[in-house]
Amino acid sequence: MKIVVDTSVLIAVIADEPEKPALVKATRGAELIAPHSVHWEIGNAFSAMFKRKLITLEKAQQSLKIYRKIRVDFVEVELEESLNIAQQLNLYAYDAYLIRCALKYEAPLISLDRGLRGYAQQMNINVLEVMS
Repeated sequence: MKIVVDTSVLIAVIADEPEKPALVKATRGAELIAPHSVHWEIGNAFSAMFKRKLITLEKAQQSLKIYRKIRVDFVEVELEESLNIAQQLNLYAYDAYLIRCALKYEAPLISLDRGLRGYAQQMNINVLEVMS
């Protein structure tokens, strides 16, 4: 089974956040897919943590080693279709890419972002709920 995974899930796993065990369990045996943008959002998430003094460069580099071990197939999504979704739902393109990915590949979405989960449900996407 394919599951669309977002940055919040990957960060929770690689940063060993409390949700990690439930996320690993929910995705075990699945083929994780994501739009290419998720890869770059990982870097952006760490840079935001640097600004707030929540993480050191060394810890971020250790986390990236873990990230590289997670098998995620980065897939194409159409920019035009994604922008249509962004306009329709009034959201950022990065979220629209994830929604488009789930629609295109007919895959459920896993995310810790409550807003994104709500938008996905509006588009009749199956959303995997994870309790920590």
